[in-house]
Amino acid sequence: MLTDRRRAHRVKVNLPARWEGSLQQGEGTVTSLSFNGCFLLSGGKVHAKELLRIEIYLPDEEPLYVWSEVVDHAFEIGFAVRFTLIENDDHARLAALILRAAEI
Repeated sequence: MLTDRRRAHRVKVNLPARWEGSLQQGEGTVTSLSFNGCFLLSGGKVHAKELLRIEIYLPDEEPLYVWSEVVDHAFEIGFAVRFTLIENDDHARLAALILRAAEI
């Protein structure tokens, strides 16, 4: 039996994003979002535990800027990250976005 390691509530979203790692950068779409991390659909190559800077573009707002660590990746599909650093203002906007998305 498989257990789900995720502890935070996730919401489905469709938000454009840009990411930058130590060797590559790319664009993608955030499709799953929580207070602790997200899943990015992106064909870029990343490695487990790689640190990334991600810009998540919100509708009618400034982008969210987060530092994250790759926790899982599926070749040519995308990758999951755990947020490692997010400024207080961006954290508040992230929380508001998740609450709005959960109500839909």
